[in-house]
Amino acid sequence: MIKSGIGDVLVTSRSFVEYVAMFSITDADLAGTILDCPAGAASFSAVARERGTAVTACDVAYGDMARTVANAGAEAIRGNEYVEANPEQFSGEFFTDANHHLSHRLQASEDFARDVAENPDSYVVAALPDLPFDNRSFDLVLSSHLLFTYGDRFDQGTHLQFLRELLRVARKELRIFPLVSHVTHQRYEHLDALRKVLRADVVETEIVAVDYDFEIDAQEMLVCIR
Repeated sequence: MIKSGIGDVLVTSRSFVEYVAMFSITDADLAGTILDCPAGAASFSAVARERGTAVTACDVAYGDMARTVANAGAEAIRGNEYVEANPEQFSGEFFTDANHHLSHRLQASEDFARDVAENPDSYVVAALPDLPFDNRSFDLVLSSHLLFTYGDRFDQGTHLQFLRELLRVARKELRIFPLVSHVTHQRYEHLDALRKVLRADVVETEIVAVDYDFEIDAQEMLVCIR
C-alpha cells in the first residue's frame, strides 16, 4: 500500500462544502453530469445528488465497499490526529480548529455511508488509468488529492496517462486540486511540462485560485478545457 507522511494513504471523507471551495463549483456545474475520481469516502456525491445532480463516484477503494464504509469514521479520526500533530502544515482558515475539522469529516463519513446504502450503483470500482466509462460521459470531472499530490509516487509519464484518461471521459472540463506535493508542499515540478503536452492535445489549461484554505500553499486548481 502507498505510504505518505500520515502512514497508509487515507480514504478521506471530504464534504460537499469542501468540494465547492476546492473546485469553485457553481450551480451551473451542478446542473450537469459530474464524475468524482478518486472520490474516497467523500460526501460530495451524496449532497449533490440530494440537490438533483447526476453524479458518479469512483475509487479503487470501492472494491471492498463494506470495509471502506466501516472504516470511514476511523480514517477521519486518524487524519485529524495528523492535523493536530502537524499544525504547521495546516495553516488555513477553512476549519476553525482540529475539533471543527473532525466533526466536519465525521459528518461527511456518515453522509457517504448513507448514500452508498441508498444509491450503490452510483459508486463504481475503478482505478486510473483505466476508467469503465465511455468517451465524454461527464460534463465535469473532478479529481482531488492524487495527481500532483503524490508526485513522489507517480512519475511524469503516469501523470500524463491519468490526465488523458480523465479528459477522455470529460465532455467539457476537468478540474484537479491541489497542485502541491503532500511531502514538500511545493507545486508539482513537472506541471508546466504536462500543460505543454496537453496544449498539443488541443486541451486548454489554466491555474485558478480557489477559496479552499486548509493545507499550506494549496489554494490553486488546474482547469483543463476540451
